Amino acid sequence: MVTVSPAQKTTPWFTSAKPDPHARLRLFCFPYAGGGAAIYRGWENYVPPGVEVFPIQPPGRGNRFREPAIDRMESLVAAVAEAMEPFLDCPIALFGHSVGAMASFELAHVLAKQFGVDVSHLFVSGARAPQLPRKRRDLHDLPEDEFFTELKTLNGTPPEVLDNPELMGMIATTLRADFALSETYRCAHTQPLSCPLTVFGGWDDTFIDRDDLEAWRIHTTGSFNVWQLPGDHFFIHGSATSILRIVSRELTPLINQQ
Repeated sequence: MVTVSPAQKTTPWFTSAKPDPHARLRLFCFPYAGGGAAIYRGWENYVPPGVEVFPIQPPGRGNRFREPAIDRMESLVAAVAEAMEPFLDCPIALFGHSVGAMASFELAHVLAKQFGVDVSHLFVSGARAPQLPRKRRDLHDLPEDEFFTELKTLNGTPPEVLDNPELMGMIATTLRADFALSETYRCAHTQPLSCPLTVFGGWDDTFIDRDDLEAWRIHTTGSFNVWQLPGDHFFIHGSATSILRIVSRELTPLINQQ
């Protein structure tokens, strides 16, 4: 593992809104399909002192809009792991929502295998356990009309965007790539992680039920908790305060150990 000075820790993949040169733990957050680092804006104000929050910005959105989106999980996680190497000089926690949950899970395995780093806590949100078969049909390769129709049922894209052909044309490629990330992904891990694992779900999520969340249990030998909160698949917005309260409670003992 290579440790470098803070001045050298520059990457388009993530930037802390509240840099902390004395951070005792770093929390890296993967967005859901079509989302970017902006969905975690403000989180840095609700975590315990000593926790530095790094929202992950994949290509194809935000300030990386002109870069081609990545459509395979292995490629995405490998790129993020490489970018993270200079940041591994203190403990790491991971959070991810929906396809971001799968990415954070895969990243936890890669960090252990490639760098010998066990994440301090893994938070997965809005995702069925990775060993379960898919319930929904694939969207990434649908014809345009069907693709847009399916997007409307997911409740994740603002109506003003869905009703704007020009905007949809601009983001459709990235959305398809993000769905391909999820829909082509297959979990191949036979050994569980050792870190604590916290799972979040929405009470009104029509795609994911309690059993789907409980099925994550086999992926850790550490402590395991499931929380269901008000909201649909995108409960991460309306229930952000509750999520952050739980995340902070889980991270506080880890900081105090440093």
